Amino acid sequence: MAGDGEELRVDVEGRTLVIKNLAKVLYPQTGTTKGEVLDYYARIAPTMLMHLRDRAVTRIRWPHGVQDMSFFEKNAPAGTPSWVRTVSVPTTGSRTADRKDGTLDFPVVDDLATLTWLANLAAIELHVHQWRVGRNGRPRNADRIVVDLDPGEPAGLHECCQVALLVRDKLEERDLVGRPVLSGSKGLHLYATLPSRLPPDESTALAKEIAEELQAEHPRLVTATMTKARRHGKVFLDWSQNAGSKTTIAPYSLRGRERPYVAAPVSWGEVTAGAEDPLGLEQMAFPEVLDRVERLGDLFA
Repeated sequence: MAGDGEELRVDVEGRTLVIKNLAKVLYPQTGTTKGEVLDYYARIAPTMLMHLRDRAVTRIRWPHGVQDMSFFEKNAPAGTPSWVRTVSVPTTGSRTADRKDGTLDFPVVDDLATLTWLANLAAIELHVHQWRVGRNGRPRNADRIVVDLDPGEPAGLHECCQVALLVRDKLEERDLVGRPVLSGSKGLHLYATLPSRLPPDESTALAKEIAEELQAEHPRLVTATMTKARRHGKVFLDWSQNAGSKTTIAPYSLRGRERPYVAAPVSWGEVTAGAEDPLGLEQMAFPEVLDRVERLGDLFA
């Protein structure tokens, strides 16, 4: 590694990257720097990459820190290194002057070098689809479903944990195993691997069916309706993130919130504790997540 001031040339798995502004504070409330963000992604990479591999990645970038403006990015930006794997994906509204085929070139994060490159761009949040890219570079059918549990105030994570147990039971009725992940924001995500891949419209229908069943059975606690006015005091089960064009924050991704919270996998025991006690489970910042992974391994596996 050789550097001059805040600019470093680093070798990552045989790829040379120029890393800049390591001391820039990206999370003012905690003083967390860009260098610490890069270090987090480097340390979590062995675990996180299995959840990113072969998935097109959409990013949200905060070049001046989370207190400032962010921007959403799908297409691989100008200056993308030639060694970064990209995949052309049909995307609604992507027809531009230079792309007449309605596709965008999404980066695919298969290795530490690509993950480091994105972190250096202050791509704090990494969002992925529920399908992977095949060997031919085309999207395959979904290999998992996700239900996003989003609480409407005054409901919070406590209520999300209560509803998560209900969603788990619905998944088990369908011979699916639910895996809980803190959203790093307000709620929870529940994933389930699909033994047989499904087209996105079918996986979306499956998630919607579960959400609507729970809405009918627990109308005071659950809503499957997207209208925000109907979410007050309830947990919204967002089934729509299974659509082919939709994405969800990747497990182990940082979030662009006031603190460096992480989309952190947790155990069902922890979810049960959160359901019984309003203080039984809280969102986790990256130091705790790193410590847990070192001690417990990947709870998503």
